[in-house]
Amino acid sequence: MPKGKYAWTVKVGEKGQIVIPKEARDIFSINPGDTLILLGDEKRGIAIPPKDTFEKITKTVFEEGKK
Repeated sequence: MPKGKYAWTVKVGEKGQIVIPKEARDIFSINPGDTLILLGDEKRGIAIPPKDTFEKITKTVFEEGKK
């Protein structure tokens, strides 16, 4: 993998839950009780952005909607 790029696999449980791998939680400082946002695009897929980039992503999403 290129530096700073990651890929993990997860399984979806019967209740639709996934477990975020420990390495991912450590890299992105995800802790118990944190609230995450799940972004979805039917053509591009699902993304769970790191907390610190949420504001930047939100601005991008809303700016694209104005075009």
